[in-house]
Amino acid sequence: MQRDVQAMAAQSYDVLVVGGGITGSCIARDAAMRGLKVALIERRDWSSGTSSASSKLVHGGLRYLKSLEFGLIRESLAERRIWERIAPHLVRPLPFLVPFFKEGLGQRLTLRAGLTLYDWLSYDKAWLDDPEQRLPGHRMLTRAEVIAREPNLDVPGLTGALVYYDCQMDSPERLGLECVIDAMRSGARAANYVEALEFLRDGAKVAGVRARDTLNGTEYQLRAQVTINAAGPWADLLLQQMDNSPVHLMRSKGIHVIVPALTKTHALTVQHKGKHFFVLPWRGHTILGTTDTPFQDHPDAVRPGASDIDDLLRVVNEGIGFTRLTSTDVRHAYAGLRPLIDDGSSSSYNASRKSEIVDHGDSGAPALFSVIGGKWTTSRHVAQQAVDLVQKTLKLPLTRAATSSKPLPGGNFPRRAQFRADVDKALPHLSPEVREALTRLHGSAYADVLCHAKDDPGLLSPVSNGVSDTGAAVLHAARAEMAVTLSDVVFRRSGLGGLGHPGRAALDRAAELMARHHGWSPQQTGQQIADVEAQFPMAAH
Repeated sequence: MQRDVQAMAAQSYDVLVVGGGITGSCIARDAAMRGLKVALIERRDWSSGTSSASSKLVHGGLRYLKSLEFGLIRESLAERRIWERIAPHLVRPLPFLVPFFKEGLGQRLTLRAGLTLYDWLSYDKAWLDDPEQRLPGHRMLTRAEVIAREPNLDVPGLTGALVYYDCQMDSPERLGLECVIDAMRSGARAANYVEALEFLRDGAKVAGVRARDTLNGTEYQLRAQVTINAAGPWADLLLQQMDNSPVHLMRSKGIHVIVPALTKTHALTVQHKGKHFFVLPWRGHTILGTTDTPFQDHPDAVRPGASDIDDLLRVVNEGIGFTRLTSTDVRHAYAGLRPLIDDGSSSSYNASRKSEIVDHGDSGAPALFSVIGGKWTTSRHVAQQAVDLVQKTLKLPLTRAATSSKPLPGGNFPRRAQFRADVDKALPHLSPEVREALTRLHGSAYADVLCHAKDDPGLLSPVSNGVSDTGAAVLHAARAEMAVTLSDVVFRRSGLGGLGHPGRAALDRAAELMARHHGWSPQQTGQQIADVEAQFPMAAH
């Protein structure tokens, strides 16, 4: 996985994808697997925007039952099973509790009817070879059963709960990265840190983009027969040069905070004052989220503010009854933007999460499409629809790639339990924590990481005490995963930054290894560390 913008610009393509979040990455993977000549560019790093700022769920969207979006729910549930199948190392089942606090019988019956429909819409949830991946149906739990599972829910007023199942991603960033890697293995060319500046035209037809390599300032022309704008919250900004763009986005800001563990193994879905929030177990901690507020500023400016964090903590404290969380409990916080279709809704919370593919030929820009809205979970299916339109535009026979069945690079193993046992047997010299990090983030491709320690076994040790990411993983990111900056490694290739500031020793060691590969000066290395530390809003350095 090598970055070469000059070589990329020396060719022309069937399709150019602008935007390397999960949607653009899935489009590039699908198109390359169908045999199209594909280029993919991203102005920052892969999955560094909305795709990295999610609740880390692959789910149907239980709350969409309220708005009767049965088609979206069914699509999401079908895609949930596909992600389990093609990325078993990164996507796993997660049990959810919906606790009841003296609700009336009518409310319980309504929710149970909703979950019955949710189960029915996911009728294929058990169609997986690995028993560990098959999701059970929902059921009612008594108060005693709830407390046995989650002792912290032993609070006055609890009367019971419903348990249901969805899925969680260990790393949405790596899942997006593996889609890019797979696209490149199928022949696509891709480069991060390349910004699209304006569309190229052959008459009225859009023929690609003028782009700038943001690492050195060099500008290039990237030409393609079809261009797809998959820039997420930045999509309408890219289209501003067009006179009559039909794309109108509503940007919704969502924040998440990470605190010490509040539950043992179950997530909580909590209804509160007409909305909902999640309490999600993750890496021995808890993710709380999310908020949903309209955002009017430039997308680059989104940050988790102190008032955002305080508001979320207040809602959580009120909603679950057993916490007294304050900002001192917050280990990390992150924010992102949902690019929603502006359907005139007065509330971003109630706006649809459906996707839309806009054909700009209808507004005087043939061969340009924009993919707007949508959910993380449905990105693969949306990509399939987008590439169908590419083939139609190019007057090619409609074919289908095996994106729903071909495992991603780290997903080549049949059953999770057997895979874990095989790794334990093959790597007894590594600590359980290092083995777990290797297999959780790299899956069956873990040997590609280990080879970087062939001449220096010390690289198999964690980069510092208290973390499980190794020096070999840092070098692998720099050498083989297009990690250009220290931020790329800390936040999107490893688990170093996922729980907040990992400690200065970890950053220093990772920066030392990155500097060795990229040839950074001491001043450049120091700036890389400073750039990373600026992204930890809650850090006590």
